[in-house]
Amino acid sequence: MNYDRFLNERIAAVPPSGIRRFFDLAANMKDTISLGVGEPDFKTPYSIRSVAVDSILDGETQYTANRGLLELRQEISIYLSGRYHISYDPNTQILVTIGASEAIDLALRAMLSPGDEVLVPEPSYVSYSPGVIFAGGTPIGVETLEKDEFRLKAENLEKVITPRTKLLILPYPNNPTGGIMEKSDLEAVADVVRRHDLFVISDEIYSELMYDGRTHVSFASIPDMYDRTLTINGFSKSFAMTGWRVGYACGAAEIIGIMNKIHQYSIMCAPRQGQVAAAAALRSGRENNYEEVSRMRDSYDRRRRLMVHAFREMGLHCFEPFGAFYVFPSIRSTGLSSEEFCSRLLKEKSIAAVPGTAFGPCGEGNIRCCYATAIDKLNIALDRMADFVASCR
Repeated sequence: MNYDRFLNERIAAVPPSGIRRFFDLAANMKDTISLGVGEPDFKTPYSIRSVAVDSILDGETQYTANRGLLELRQEISIYLSGRYHISYDPNTQILVTIGASEAIDLALRAMLSPGDEVLVPEPSYVSYSPGVIFAGGTPIGVETLEKDEFRLKAENLEKVITPRTKLLILPYPNNPTGGIMEKSDLEAVADVVRRHDLFVISDEIYSELMYDGRTHVSFASIPDMYDRTLTINGFSKSFAMTGWRVGYACGAAEIIGIMNKIHQYSIMCAPRQGQVAAAAALRSGRENNYEEVSRMRDSYDRRRRLMVHAFREMGLHCFEPFGAFYVFPSIRSTGLSSEEFCSRLLKEKSIAAVPGTAFGPCGEGNIRCCYATAIDKLNIALDRMADFVASCR
């Protein structure tokens, strides 16, 4: 039977995730070390897990409010105010979602009408452009360059804005490059946003993972940007809680209300135990000056420096990332395309990395490697990669 006429043509035309394709291939191979999926190798701290277990044992297995547990929304409000100097009303301006990914999807569906254009910096996370398409909008890539440390430049934004432009996605710290935006960079972008009457979806899921003395600046804290920004964050990366699937969106009550309407009909609420654990993570973090977050960040920093040094020793040009937990080296000197490099690396050396093209066409010539894995595995993977690179020359 031909099912084509029963499928949504726009959605069917979107290719599968380039990250997942290599992850799935690696999962079926023996002795493969995956540097492909952005997942912390740390377990969620025991104190957080135990609170969730106690909640289950106490029979707390019911739905929560659609917007999420009030306790969690209050903790999110306190956290954002204390860490990033932005304040949101827990009752009207915060929505708890199934990971930051659902928050992004809800935001796009709540705000886009057919034909609206969304500016998407590239390279960046694989879900943004498909999400725009799923919501009926048109993604417009905005190239970021290594010579600019993969920062989004105001002049590059100006070049692609049209009368149809409605939203800008601001994904910093950046996946896959590890690039960050300083306050001055954000102020320049804010000037463009203000002059062209745009709205910003600021994905700050890696906000706690900044290195070399740098600290994250939330776009909503920039003058005049609070009312023009939807701040999205979550617990997966900074708190090692990927499987709990808890994220959140914060912004104007009017926008959060529409997002919640979609959330009500499609999801109902995020799982209660994930929300309980998330509230415990923020509460214990605040009480202990975020010691667990700092410990994980310090470990990532050591691995970051190890990986950058190793790639440079291989003779690969490697930009030094100051955020997230990825390295985005250039593999142009090997003469291989990004796809060829990663396919052969997996087949010949059992190392999974992600082609830069998975994150947009301008990612060609680079690969993404995640260093959120154990040091001993990283060392083995880097040794194998060095052998592979040498064989390509």
